[in-house]
Amino acid sequence: MNIGFSFFFNSISLGAGLAMDAFSVSLANGLNEPCMKKGKTAAVAGVFAVFQAAMPLIGWICISTVAQKFEAFEKLIPWIALFLLGIIGGKMLYEGIKNKDHPHEEKPAIGVTGVLVQGIATSIDALSVGFTIAHYNFYEALLSCSIIGIVTYVICFAGILIGKKAGTKLANKAGIFGGAILIFIGIEIFISSLL
Repeated sequence: MNIGFSFFFNSISLGAGLAMDAFSVSLANGLNEPCMKKGKTAAVAGVFAVFQAAMPLIGWICISTVAQKFEAFEKLIPWIALFLLGIIGGKMLYEGIKNKDHPHEEKPAIGVTGVLVQGIATSIDALSVGFTIAHYNFYEALLSCSIIGIVTYVICFAGILIGKKAGTKLANKAGIFGGAILIFIGIEIFISSLL
């Protein structure tokens, strides 16, 4: 294994870059649920971390085994992200608009299914990172993806905390703002794939 400073630097940089979409979604989750308990905050950040670590590893496996099939699937990634984030963001936007005249009503907390869908939607583009680490052996790829997951966890945990702080100050506008962020992220992923 050829693991040195550049290996760790590249893995941390990849983790930070890949985590930006998940950070924004974490921020939106914190805005939507300002009273989220610490355990749930850790669990949500953990879901994002697991998906962000798993997707590049799956991409690496695809590159190492079935590269031709993966290239055909890669064209669908932006469409899938746009669809999933559009659905979740639209639901949050709808709930925020519906409840904007009743700011003190309890907001529905994001459920397990919602978090899993967010995790998939924000990490699916990380499959293509498998191309950038294709020259790694399995253990190097596994270590790199683990570092990506750890970086994502820290960034998403911070995103939820920041969102929770802002969410208590924004109260009735938080759901609208959070939903708009998710829709924007989906559109941004889609448009950047066309450029």
